[in-house]
Amino acid sequence: MEHQHSHQHLPEKALDHNESNKSSHNHHGHEGMIDDFKKRFYVSLAITVPILLLSQMLQHWFHFSISFPGDNYILFILSSIVFIYGGWPFLKGLFDELKLLSAGMMTLIGFAISVAYFYSVAVVFGLRGMDFFWELATLIDIMLLGHWLEMKSILGASKALELLVGMMPSEAHLVHGDHIMDVNLVQIKADDVILIKPGEKVPADGIIVTGESYLNESMLTGESKPAFKQVGNSVIGGSINGNGSLKVKVKHTGKDSYLNKVISLVEEAQKTKSQTQNLADKAAKWLTYIALSSGIVTLITWLLLGYDFSFALERMVTVMVISCPHALGLAVPLVVSISTSIAASNGLLIRNRTAFENARKITTLLFDKTGTLTKGDFGVTRYESVTENFSKGDILRLASALEQTSEHPIATGIIKKVKELNIDIPKVENFKAITGKGVEAIVEGLAIKVVSPGFLKENNLSIPSNIFSNANETIVFIVIKDRISGFIALSDEIRPESKAAVEIFKQNNIKVIMATGDNKQVAEAVSSQLGLDGFHSEVLPHQKVEIIKQLQNQGEFVAMTGDGVNDAPALAQADVGIAVGSGTDVAAETADIILVNSNPVDIAQLILFGKATYKKMIQNLIWATAYNAFALPLAAGILYSTGFVLSPAIGAVFMSLSTIIVAINAQLLRYNFKTKKPD
Repeated sequence: MEHQHSHQHLPEKALDHNESNKSSHNHHGHEGMIDDFKKRFYVSLAITVPILLLSQMLQHWFHFSISFPGDNYILFILSSIVFIYGGWPFLKGLFDELKLLSAGMMTLIGFAISVAYFYSVAVVFGLRGMDFFWELATLIDIMLLGHWLEMKSILGASKALELLVGMMPSEAHLVHGDHIMDVNLVQIKADDVILIKPGEKVPADGIIVTGESYLNESMLTGESKPAFKQVGNSVIGGSINGNGSLKVKVKHTGKDSYLNKVISLVEEAQKTKSQTQNLADKAAKWLTYIALSSGIVTLITWLLLGYDFSFALERMVTVMVISCPHALGLAVPLVVSISTSIAASNGLLIRNRTAFENARKITTLLFDKTGTLTKGDFGVTRYESVTENFSKGDILRLASALEQTSEHPIATGIIKKVKELNIDIPKVENFKAITGKGVEAIVEGLAIKVVSPGFLKENNLSIPSNIFSNANETIVFIVIKDRISGFIALSDEIRPESKAAVEIFKQNNIKVIMATGDNKQVAEAVSSQLGLDGFHSEVLPHQKVEIIKQLQNQGEFVAMTGDGVNDAPALAQADVGIAVGSGTDVAAETADIILVNSNPVDIAQLILFGKATYKKMIQNLIWATAYNAFALPLAAGILYSTGFVLSPAIGAVFMSLSTIIVAINAQLLRYNFKTKKPD
């Protein structure tokens, strides 16, 4: 057991301030559009009041009369203002869609209000019939209100992303020799040393060179517990420093930063269309054509039945208004936006929307062991004294003296345990490495060795019985004055969350199989402890591909977890590829979904959230299409013989109500994602 190693710092990432500004610009652009719709709605609503009062039909319904010379021309002027000012977004949308030869919902709305307006103008200037000015005004009001609320919902869906953007400070404390200078964040470069004071946000990704502290990374990783950081540990830009003062050597800035990569991935995912969304787009397009055709057929049918043109026109306008696929167009995109943002704020980065939705189909989950089911580092599981001369605590304390300068995984595990117990590490003299077997030194006047079982065998030292009780453990022995005095057992500890995650998988009828490069003995011990459905040991990365293919040939829908680098072929082969590894592989091109934390509970939550997201999409699609299927015959006047007539204004109310219901249902998705982190 030679304490030789190569210590590697894992790459981290952070945010370019310029990117933040860019994103903020987009954010303000959306806010400007919302303000525009809001302003148009209130102005149009105010003008609608006198239009309603001057409407002959409403006067007849409510038994009042307002009449004066030229009142019809005043009605025409007021309605023209509402049509041009309030209806402009829809008229512009109509022209844009016609220009692209792609009829959509704006075509329907724009055509409907144009027909109503120009027909009413013709009535004012001599055409026989009754004007539609009040229906026109109320229709535009309701459409403006619906769009305003819709855009507010979409903007609200991106709040988590905006919070990420706003997490970076604008300045950093640059260490220049003995001086500290406050500089703009954009001036920070790789290899600069920066000071982070207690309570401040970390300005950039880097490695701690001085100090220790607890850092709050919850907004970045979803992990609620503050993470303890010391010299040599990585820090992520955007995290919040605790009570300690830190000096950090900058590693990544700009577009290479972790936070910026998170934001980019979220934005890409929100733009990416899934299979469900493509289905919704096709349905909306066809519904537009059906609505236009139905409107024309309705007009012709009522005219052929002998009804006057004004009545037939009213039916046509109502059909086109109420059949607008507005809710259908919003059904999936809003769910996509919300789910992606929620997932990002909880440490789940979605690169492939279709794969995320397909998480509901997973029947088998193939796990890598190290770092996912296990913690990925050695921890002390047991330590004992086998002599009366030294206590259990002495064994750990004396061993730590020899291990304090080593970064070997076993040494790291022992030192970690000593720090947890607040044990003072004694000084060491005459330190030597025993090639391939361990280390030796003088501690407190005693000749001490920390060695492997192989050293004991070579030196004919008998190993005490019943020490090797766990196949998953690695054991080192403490030899004092050439006598075995105690031992320390270490293992790559199983995460406490793993058992709970496996139970969740089994409750959802998902098989859990482990594929690891470790020997059969260790793999079997972990598999047995967690109650897995099977395991593959001594597996090389390329062999995982064959395992996945075999499972797929057996009809299984397979998800693969891996580190995103060596496991890239397997991640690509799997039906759903999940990259894990504490955010180190955010840029892994082969993974469909990236987990910032390596917590198996997050994978369980991912699958459940994928199911909830897909369910919301289907609910919205069903509501939107069912609404149109139900409302279209009513708008056409199928119940006219019973005395029921659906006016364009009422049609607009129901259409907007459908849109609002879809938006609210999408927002309820927030309650479906609750990270369950063990204490």
